[in-house]
Amino acid sequence: MKRLLVLAALTAPLILAGCSDHHYNPPPQGAVDDVAARGYHDGYEAARRDVRNQRPPDMRHHPNFRNPPVPPGLVEDYRHAFRSGYDAFLHNGPSPERRGDYPPPPPSPQDR
Repeated sequence: MKRLLVLAALTAPLILAGCSDHHYNPPPQGAVDDVAARGYHDGYEAARRDVRNQRPPDMRHHPNFRNPPVPPGLVEDYRHAFRSGYDAFLHNGPSPERRGDYPPPPPSPQDR
């Protein structure tokens, strides 16, 4: 019984170390820009539909915000851009077509 406990205690760190061998490779900058543009456009259009249909403004009700149509590594970038587009429409910000005329939104707190 003691041998079994000692064996388990010695192998547990090795097993756990094998599970942590995940490397994060950031996506290329062009992919992030494309996802951000798509997220901004989708958020802007979602807010426009909410106002047109007289629904209370809440981006969390939109399927593209809850389950973004992007690869897993780009979900937060898409949601951040979606949120920016949604807020831009509600606060008379630039449309996706005119967005290039304005400075980009400030970075999220996690990027600072």
